Amino acid sequence: MTTTDHDLVIIGAGPAGLTAGIYAARARMNVLLLEKVVPGGQILVTDWIENYPGFPEGISGFDLAEKMKIQAEELGLKIETAEVHSLNLSGELKEIVLKDRSITAKSLIIASGASPRTLGIGEDKFMGKGISFCATCDAPFFKDKTIVAIGGGDTAVQEAIYLTKFAKKVYLVHRRDELRATKILQERAFENDKIEFVWDSIPTGVEGFFGVEGVKVKNVKTNEEKTIKADGCFIWVGILPNTSFLNDAVETDEFGFIRSDAKMQTSVPGVYAVGDVRDTPLRQIATAVGDAAIAAVSAEHFIGNL
Repeated sequence: MTTTDHDLVIIGAGPAGLTAGIYAARARMNVLLLEKVVPGGQILVTDWIENYPGFPEGISGFDLAEKMKIQAEELGLKIETAEVHSLNLSGELKEIVLKDRSITAKSLIIASGASPRTLGIGEDKFMGKGISFCATCDAPFFKDKTIVAIGGGDTAVQEAIYLTKFAKKVYLVHRRDELRATKILQERAFENDKIEFVWDSIPTGVEGFFGVEGVKVKNVKTNEEKTIKADGCFIWVGILPNTSFLNDAVETDEFGFIRSDAKMQTSVPGVYAVGDVRDTPLRQIATAVGDAAIAAVSAEHFIGNL
């Protein structure tokens, strides 16, 4: 094989990327992890995590990310701040194009994550302070509180129903006068007396000082505006994979998420996708970590068979 810079390159240093790095470093592979911002990914803006095993009292997203990073670096993982501009996967080696240079690897793990689609209503200001994109993660923090949920698809309705296990009231705001969710989910939502529907409406802003205190909504038919007093706001209007650098280098689904098999391999041999960036039914820290362990071992076997 032609000389290469690394055995393995990992793109993205969220929980998936860091876990893949831990496994690769322990296997004594020549591995480099690339992260365009800082290690941690989305969990850096997660105020408190209670559903990750091993932390019965919970842990902040920042602290969990820091522990993962320290563990990886102590095992010898090299983490570099760099943004990937494009990939060239047509040759024997995988070429990763950065701003100032290109590097090569025998194998590649893509752990670039995904980002919730935002509405521009105050997500930056109130993220972790009442605004959330994950009911499974944050619903327990809103026990006996009032929540505004935004969306009308399967995810929004299913998550709104889940919220009612904790909240005393959930207002589900939808821009149309009917839901897009499957009928069985609609039936469950309509039967739930904790859910009140706010039809034909869109959110226009979030009110509050230290945290969410209310959500402003506008009726798209009458232009009437009002504020719903609430302690939290959950937004489900879609999620976008962080794959702008791919340029069709690997196969994706209709939404842009990378298709991968049970070994996390993509359509290109030796290239793996893990965590939120892949087509997965659940996007959680625990599933990202599991994906990454599988991918790192798969990459090790792939390299060993070259």
